[in-house]
Amino acid sequence: MIEIRVPATSANIGVGFDCMGLAVSLYSTANFESSSQALEITGCPERFQNKNNLIYQAFVKACEFLDRPVPNLKITIKNNIPISRGLGSSAFCIVAGLAGANAWFKNPLTKNQLLDLATQIEGHPDNVSPAIFGKLGVSFIDEHQDVQTVHFDVSSKLHFVAMIPDYQVSTEKARQILPTTMSYSEAIYQIGHAVALSKALENGDLPLIKQAIVDKMHEPFRSQLIPDYQTAKDICEGASGLMYISGSGSTLMAITDNETTAELIIKDIKKSFPNWETHHLNIDTTGVISTIK
Repeated sequence: MIEIRVPATSANIGVGFDCMGLAVSLYSTANFESSSQALEITGCPERFQNKNNLIYQAFVKACEFLDRPVPNLKITIKNNIPISRGLGSSAFCIVAGLAGANAWFKNPLTKNQLLDLATQIEGHPDNVSPAIFGKLGVSFIDEHQDVQTVHFDVSSKLHFVAMIPDYQVSTEKARQILPTTMSYSEAIYQIGHAVALSKALENGDLPLIKQAIVDKMHEPFRSQLIPDYQTAKDICEGASGLMYISGSGSTLMAITDNETTAELIIKDIKKSFPNWETHHLNIDTTGVISTIK
């Protein structure tokens, strides 16, 4: 049996819209083994237990790329990443399927090849890159449609708190609410802040992170789709932390530089929003892991 473990991811990180993503220590797994049937899938809602399952579709894409036959397959899913909450649930499915097929055929694909295939399925690399490589990933697609990605270490001094509301934000609505143009001055603001944020996360410089992460491109608009955004932000900032929208939401991610502050944020969030899910997280440094059992 092949077990694939994939970290959750948190994209955008304020000013890194559609190009930056973090791998965090919340994991889901998919197990792959031979079956007497063409396809068996367990561990997900019944409507996804068929060939439309994204994990299976990614597995098939890798088989086609390798020019190998698709085997009879049993997939067992153990998902801890909330669906449609801005923590890379689709990236988990895509990376798990591709890595599962790669392991099945004795790992002929490099991680860069996995990234290219994952981006073809996902459409953008900001979540799949950290899911594959871990750490902080900054990615873009070049003029030849090749994915370019660089990776930054993130300081172990930093603590992350995922605050997951009991409601979703539609990715379609989160796209529709954004303006279609921005000025040169706004673009310059974003570029400078994004570059500084990468270094600040690497150094664990919380005061600089607080300055650099303030976004003008998407958060002012997407925050309107999260009714509790301001209350949660006040809680985080009241505990000397900061907060950003993870992906397109609804998950909100806090950053602090000590464990006590992280636990205080969790305590206050649970008090104000008892139905929310919270996780005290660190940065995953390895990305996807394949294990033969």
